[in-house]
Amino acid sequence: MNNCELKKLIVEEKQKTGTVILAHTYQDPDIIDVADITGDSFFLSKKAAEIKAERVIMCGVRFMAESVKILSPETQTILPVPSATCPMAEQILPERVREFKKQNPEAEVVAYINTTAALKAECDVCVTSSSAIKIVDKLKADDILFIPDQHLGSFVKEKLPHKNIILWDGYCPVHAQLTAEDVIECKKKHPGAVFAVHPESPAEVVALADMVGATSEIINYAKAQKGEVIIGTERGVVDYLALHEDNGERFIQLAPEKLCCEDMKKISLEDVYKAIKGEVGEKIELHEELRKKALVSINRMLELG
Repeated sequence: MNNCELKKLIVEEKQKTGTVILAHTYQDPDIIDVADITGDSFFLSKKAAEIKAERVIMCGVRFMAESVKILSPETQTILPVPSATCPMAEQILPERVREFKKQNPEAEVVAYINTTAALKAECDVCVTSSSAIKIVDKLKADDILFIPDQHLGSFVKEKLPHKNIILWDGYCPVHAQLTAEDVIECKKKHPGAVFAVHPESPAEVVALADMVGATSEIINYAKAQKGEVIIGTERGVVDYLALHEDNGERFIQLAPEKLCCEDMKKISLEDVYKAIKGEVGEKIELHEELRKKALVSINRMLELG
């Protein structure tokens, strides 16, 4: 069965079952094409809560499906490929945070949204890459543990020198591969291009950027430019821009051999179809006590952000 036939069947099954498909921007363009809502991780979670769908297929990774479940406990949430996960989301163990809080009772713990539900439950507030600076600046505590991403945390720390921001050893394995040399070489090939990068990247890379922002912010920035734009994040963004914008060749992928998240690419169009049919996928379940604890940090993010 070819992709055109699969897409037609997916649309038919969605209508039959009342299923809503959420797709992260990093997903394959064919999946983006059949999705009802596309965006970054927190945008998708909020939209799932707003539409109050009975059933959601999350085309992304596990922590994103968990976030939908945290915000919409009554929604049946399906992750089509159970092994699709985010290494960064699982790098910091909840026990380590509990021990830190015992030793540092006056400090506040900030969790990047790219974390497991179990880790969110141990933290004081969640942040996105676009809201991190604003939210951390509003916190009353001077001592802040920022987890898991040391690179995003370093970016926030530079912008808020009046805060004592403590960083641990987490990172995104995809963005962390980037080097200043990657940027310099790409700029040599495209001397008139501006460079937009995600703050999960190392500081030496961020320092060379014309714009630093979350996935959605990079997309909006790239659309607003008239000339070439070098994109320093997962290659799904360039795929998305090429699919939705005229003159798509002006969007240049930085280090394409590095900026590909294998976990994000695990879900195929066939997986989506079979998940709607109930043949594959994992139904995400969270213990209610854990869900409520994790919800506290997300609700505080909404309040402060």
